[in-house]
Amino acid sequence: MLIGGIEAGGTKFVCAVGEKSGEIIAKTSFPTEEPGQTFDHVKDFFQDYDLEAIGIASFGPVDLDKSSKTYGTILNTPKMKWKNYDVLSRLKADFHIPVYIDTDVNAAALAEYQFGAGKDVNSCMYITVGTGIGAGFVHNDKTYIGKSHPEMGHILLRQHEDDDFAGVCPYHGNCLEGLASGPAIEKRYGKKGVELADVKNVWEIEADYLAQAIMNYTLVLSPERVILGGGVMKQQQLYPLIRKRFSELLNDYVSVRDLDAYITAPDLADEQGVKGAMELGKMKG
Repeated sequence: MLIGGIEAGGTKFVCAVGEKSGEIIAKTSFPTEEPGQTFDHVKDFFQDYDLEAIGIASFGPVDLDKSSKTYGTILNTPKMKWKNYDVLSRLKADFHIPVYIDTDVNAAALAEYQFGAGKDVNSCMYITVGTGIGAGFVHNDKTYIGKSHPEMGHILLRQHEDDDFAGVCPYHGNCLEGLASGPAIEKRYGKKGVELADVKNVWEIEADYLAQAIMNYTLVLSPERVILGGGVMKQQQLYPLIRKRFSELLNDYVSVRDLDAYITAPDLADEQGVKGAMELGKMKG
């Protein structure tokens, strides 16, 4: 029997079928349209396979409270056609097999934990820094979900002394996502990050914000590894800057012995989301 995985992104869906070993045997992707059209494409892809279960790694916010009447429903998203759409019920109606839902970042953390940069530790975080900022956490094979999923991209930070940017988050202004996401970089400087690769101060400020966040996550969750991915992290010069600033901020309050291993890049070449979705289905199916 095979496992299906869906990485449900705000701009693109990725669907895959694979073995329980994690090996992908078929994969497709298509733009995220309105919900009905999008899930018609999902159904067309999976209908030729004998699936045991499906895991879906969804963009959010999504209701993950199993006691809620709206469990599995997209909540207050700016994608208005998806607001209050019941993803879980649609998939169950289409396939009549177990379907398991979690956030895209939790699934990415799970994939890196099982197969990638976190496979040698008992707990890890995956932080995506791109159009938005989100983070997932895995400990002893399980993703962390509280009353609902954590929104770690919206923590508040101390603003850098050389940065008076108001932030782009429509809810909080200068939260982590408001200050350090890809759109924040572009709006602050009038250019995309890729066009600013050689401007040192841009990345020192970015590293400061990400290091502050990782310090906070370290003190609250105490992960054994922090994995940073997403489009902004294609700027490889960020990793050493983040490690240096993190060390300064932490000031040896807790022991982190090997910063190169503690704060690191992903291993799964942008397949974290869909592999993590398959893992959800495999572990719970």
